[in-house]
Amino acid sequence: MAATGVRTLDLAGLGELVEALAGAGYRVIGPTVRDGAIVLDELDSAERLPAGWGVETAPGRYRLRRRDDGAVFGHSAGPQSWKRFLHPPRRKLWSADRDGGVEPAREESPKYAFLGVRGCDLAALAVLGTVLGGGAHSDDGFIARRRGLFVIAANCTEPGEVCFCASAGTGPAAAPGYDLGLTERIDEHGHRFVVDVGTAEGARILALVPTTAASAAEVASAREDVAAAAGRMGRELPATDLRALVRDSRESPHWDDVAARCFTCGNCTMVCPTCFCTTTEDVTDLTGEHAERWQHWASCFELDFSYVHGGSVRESGASRYRQWLSHKLGTWHDQFGSSGCVGCGRCIAWCPAGIDLTEEVASLADLLDGPKEDTGAANG
Repeated sequence: MAATGVRTLDLAGLGELVEALAGAGYRVIGPTVRDGAIVLDELDSAERLPAGWGVETAPGRYRLRRRDDGAVFGHSAGPQSWKRFLHPPRRKLWSADRDGGVEPAREESPKYAFLGVRGCDLAALAVLGTVLGGGAHSDDGFIARRRGLFVIAANCTEPGEVCFCASAGTGPAAAPGYDLGLTERIDEHGHRFVVDVGTAEGARILALVPTTAASAAEVASAREDVAAAAGRMGRELPATDLRALVRDSRESPHWDDVAARCFTCGNCTMVCPTCFCTTTEDVTDLTGEHAERWQHWASCFELDFSYVHGGSVRESGASRYRQWLSHKLGTWHDQFGSSGCVGCGRCIAWCPAGIDLTEEVASLADLLDGPKEDTGAANG
């Protein structure tokens, strides 16, 4: 019996899907292997996907590994997030010549199709949509780049060692917000993808490639595999009110313990799919005839980030780490109505000191609860 509306796409069909998207005017962005990592890049064909590659992750560690099969989505989050295409790391705002006045930068707004977006990253795109695309101070460049975005989600069946999306409430199944949702299947019946259609545009694009109706058993098996992945997460956040925890831990001695290990390098903010802070810089040529203003990503770990006349507000590493974590898990709710953490685990894998957000939050919770009484029998 077929499952209503759910289709099956084979591996060749995935290649045709990429071609169909390109033919419809989309620039297809997806994962590929480069420089010892799985990164995001423009794809001219599905052959560039990381078939047969997985990753090994741990605090401060990320390594490619060969898989025993040809899975194209058999890996967890890499060093890059989709944020970089909608909220570029560096962009020119305007230029000026001494005799020519100021000219705003002409920004490219490509029609993007993101292929292989995990549940955590789909949640991050929604968060950025609230932060940069809503409110009284929206980013026109972000809105233009996000307009017409086509999203093909990839449900996770093999979470990574530093993933904790289940406890963050963002995965392993992708929430609504995608145009097409894929669940990869490799077994004795072949290599294929169970496809859920999320939007009318998704249905239109999918109709351009050959698919078959998915059986109810196929769909049920795919759903079960994704659900089972929630129990195999490498990490988890404490099951407590995290907003209250970081608020009540403001004076905790644990911040100094973290600071003793933290390099304040800002890696965690650079790989985070939701960190959005920027700064600007003005540059001129040697003659002073031409000037430009550029915007680029900034980090709350930078000493100058909180600089005001007379010095920086947060000079210690402890205060800067506390600012980052408290905003991410606490005051982000007050500003934007949700957590700023989606559980992707990038900040853990790409921290050179191996600092683990989930462990640090658990330590704060333990310290706040106080020492536990020993209720065991004394040795006689």
